[in-house]
Amino acid sequence: MKTRSYPKRRRLAGALLAALLTLPAITLAQSDAKKEEEPFWAKGRPTTDTAMKMAPVPAMPIATPAEQLPVAKMKLPPGFRAEVFAADVLDARGLREGDNGTVFVSSLFVAGKVYAITEHDGKRQVRTILDKQMLPNGIEYYKGALYVATPKEIVRYDNVEANLDKLPEPVKIYDKLPGDIPHGWKFIRIGPDGKLYVPVGAPCNICDPPEQYARILRMNLDGSGEETVARGVRNTVGFDFHPKTGELWFGDNQRDWMSEDLPFDELNRLSAPGKQHFGYPYCHSGEFADPEFGWGRSCSDFVKPAALLGAHSAPLGMRFYTGKMFPQKYRNAIFLARHGPWNKTQKYAADVVAIFIDGNGKVTGMEPFLTGLVENNTYLARPVDVTVRKDGSLLVSDDHNGAIYRITYTGTR
Repeated sequence: MKTRSYPKRRRLAGALLAALLTLPAITLAQSDAKKEEEPFWAKGRPTTDTAMKMAPVPAMPIATPAEQLPVAKMKLPPGFRAEVFAADVLDARGLREGDNGTVFVSSLFVAGKVYAITEHDGKRQVRTILDKQMLPNGIEYYKGALYVATPKEIVRYDNVEANLDKLPEPVKIYDKLPGDIPHGWKFIRIGPDGKLYVPVGAPCNICDPPEQYARILRMNLDGSGEETVARGVRNTVGFDFHPKTGELWFGDNQRDWMSEDLPFDELNRLSAPGKQHFGYPYCHSGEFADPEFGWGRSCSDFVKPAALLGAHSAPLGMRFYTGKMFPQKYRNAIFLARHGPWNKTQKYAADVVAIFIDGNGKVTGMEPFLTGLVENNTYLARPVDVTVRKDGSLLVSDDHNGAIYRITYTGTR
């Protein structure tokens, strides 16, 4: 009987061994599936309870009523005043002003719209001029036309202010953008050289991407003549050109999950288009090498930031102040919106800062300007973009509440 049982036992042992050998493959397959399901922003996240609870802060699914907006909480330097310019602008992001005073507003994940705000007889009207768009964060107004950029393409709507009720058919400018969702949304500007500047962010939190990513490119207004002007740029969602020198200045959001307190986000100055690399993914904040990709690299090989803006502060829209309403000290200073961190336990920023630059292109200081929007470690509002109106006032968008604020100066210059 015992002799007869050996083949059966061997068969059972073989089956068990085969099953055991397949376990690693099954585990790996499950691990790969889990990894594939993990969102791009979570790459590198520690598995601690605190870190696992962190995630990007979504914009409100509905706009906050005007009477509930946190204007009374806003703090400004003496002589300045904040008011609601427009409410019910769901997911308000990019800001541009047309020749006739129309304020164009873009949106991102929540709304997928582009709005136009007009004013007649002292009353403002918010209307949706584009709907069901693919992350239409990037907008620009130039010579009567509205340019709209998605992760995939850039189009132009001509004579837009005369056709707000029904836009003309778009003119396709460029359709060779990668189209990635991670850091694929745009912030676009037309420079003093008459060219269109477009960023292509890294398609990840931290990686060493192909050459078409992590850069700023420029092109002619018909989409021809594409060239790269800056490399090593992880994710810029705000830039502007110095009113006197014409140089491009841009914010850059650094990697996540290295530490709650590192790295610091950057303000950069492009002084040699096409020849400068700003460090990503090898060097962060101009100060230290990345623990994964920085081996064999030196931060001295890359352009150092013009200023550091705080850990995970999320610099977004920025403008040089060229108006005449504000005191002289703000002339040609940068107003920069910091959205505020999501992957930091103690929330801060959610503000607008003023950054001052001397005649040699050196940052001489950074001061709080619009503050008061973090309370009990919760955001009351989250500034996204700023723009200087023709009357010298400053508009600030807030995607958290779906609103636009107007800042004026009524004090003594």
